Amino acid sequence: MSTKTYAEYSTEELRFLTQGVMTYLDAWEMTNEQILIVLGLNNEVKTRKLQAYRNGSEVFPDFSDLMARVDHIIGIADALRTQFPFSEQMRLMWLRKPHRRFQRNQPLNVMLDNESANGLLKVRMEVDCNYAYAISEAMRDQQQS
Repeated sequence: MSTKTYAEYSTEELRFLTQGVMTYLDAWEMTNEQILIVLGLNNEVKTRKLQAYRNGSEVFPDFSDLMARVDHIIGIADALRTQFPFSEQMRLMWLRKPHRRFQRNQPLNVMLDNESANGLLKVRMEVDCNYAYAISEAMRDQQQS
């Protein structure tokens, strides 16, 4: 379960990645403030910078856990697209509907409530059973070592 580091991406790849992630977050109808929180940039970046990320004139900054957050966002978006291949509305509904595994909280709120990427990880593990299985296998292997 390794995520590429920031330095392993070319500028063009970072631009594509930045715009793609912004497209997902916009499709989830998140406010600019929510986007900054989910990306972990709320204390580092002003909301006006998000437009530069959307249009590709700037790429995400090189912050410690940003690539892990981006990986989770992409994983959540991919899993939602797999679960609801023909309905963007159903994907959005899943994110905004209270969920029993989150104590009746909305998955979107779970992503926003955590200061770290843990909220994103929890939502990803819920929506992407393959990822959850891989994580549990890795944890089991680590305990046996």
